[in-house]
Amino acid sequence: MKALTFSAFGNSEVLEYIDVANPILESGEILVEMKAIGLNFADIYRRKGNYHLKGNPPYIAGYEGAGIVVDTNGHPDFKIGDRIGFADVPFANAELVKVPVTHAIPLPEYISFETAATVLLQGLTAHYLATDSHKTVKGETVLIHAVAGGVGGILTQICKLLGAQVIGLTSSPEKADFATRQGADKVFLYNQDWKKQVFDFTPNGVDVVFDSVGSTLEDSFEVTKNCGQVVFYGMAGGDPKPVDPRMLMDTSKTLTGGDLWSYLTSKEERIRRAHEVFGWINEQKITISPPTLFKLSEGKKAHDFIESRQSMGKIVMIP
Repeated sequence: MKALTFSAFGNSEVLEYIDVANPILESGEILVEMKAIGLNFADIYRRKGNYHLKGNPPYIAGYEGAGIVVDTNGHPDFKIGDRIGFADVPFANAELVKVPVTHAIPLPEYISFETAATVLLQGLTAHYLATDSHKTVKGETVLIHAVAGGVGGILTQICKLLGAQVIGLTSSPEKADFATRQGADKVFLYNQDWKKQVFDFTPNGVDVVFDSVGSTLEDSFEVTKNCGQVVFYGMAGGDPKPVDPRMLMDTSKTLTGGDLWSYLTSKEERIRRAHEVFGWINEQKITISPPTLFKLSEGKKAHDFIESRQSMGKIVMIP
């Protein structure tokens, strides 16, 4: 089979689209012919050598995608031709992927392969953030960092669906327009005095901040009202400064960590959460922007595009 690989760490020049051996199935695994593969920043970090990576050179990155079952390996719950997706299976940047049956999420007919590869990782992340890390309720005001990103756009729509008012933060007017189309009530730019703008809009501060930037954590607490919450789930901008527990006590604010893998603890949880997101899409309660498509053989271009920070929405590679 063909796969997008790298044998050394570095920039996109290390990527090679080459022939590699087909996966060898073990008990509890099925073989999937990939139709769409989600590209995420974690794959960039893996290519650079600063994120967890399975296997040996030539390495195959990728953890998210969708395709068709081509070998059930004797598992009675699947048949050849079944459409499935996954959010957390390694070696996804290939024509064939072995998928643990516990990680396979059946796709409804109304969910295309491209949509599944667009929405599973970011959609499941947004789902747990808005319903578990913070139980979003009607009338709240939430602040979302990186609001034009893959998680940010879906999180905006879920928070709106649950009745909240959404303030977004992003880096450019173009991304602000995109976030507004996703339903954000107000969008402010990082290069402006956004904290003042937040207080001008909601003088007491926001109920909750969803912070995926990390280096902004101190700022996030500043714009959170007393008894409010900050959900910290990413470090795209670097490590945060240590949080002063005395500040938390004096303001009755809460810091909550967020990691998707704490919630995807069973086959049933994966399917339940994914199908709730799929249902919202089918009912047009949330809208998924069409992804930017690249051939898997053009993986270098896809990596360069996501690293340019010019992309809005999801990048999907097609084998």
